Amino acid sequence: MDLTIYLNVAFIAVYGAILGLVAPYVGAASKSYHSTAPGAIAIIFGSLLWAILTWTGLSYEQPWIWLIVMLTMPAAMWFGAKRLESIRA
Repeated sequence: MDLTIYLNVAFIAVYGAILGLVAPYVGAASKSYHSTAPGAIAIIFGSLLWAILTWTGLSYEQPWIWLIVMLTMPAAMWFGAKRLESIRA
């Protein structure tokens, strides 16, 4: 396999970790779950979405896959954190 595939997934993981650091400041933090939960949600969602988009035929060289993943990860983090908060309440 090509090394760039692993680097792209690692980049998504780093982006998710950065989103996790920003989560308390955008309203995705709560007392009902740990502070790492929003970042974990973003990383898992981004990795799964990347795999699905790759399997559907999008190449990592196309900007569409990057645009879709980078814009939906923060939304998934926020909605996932709110869903987790409502489940735990």
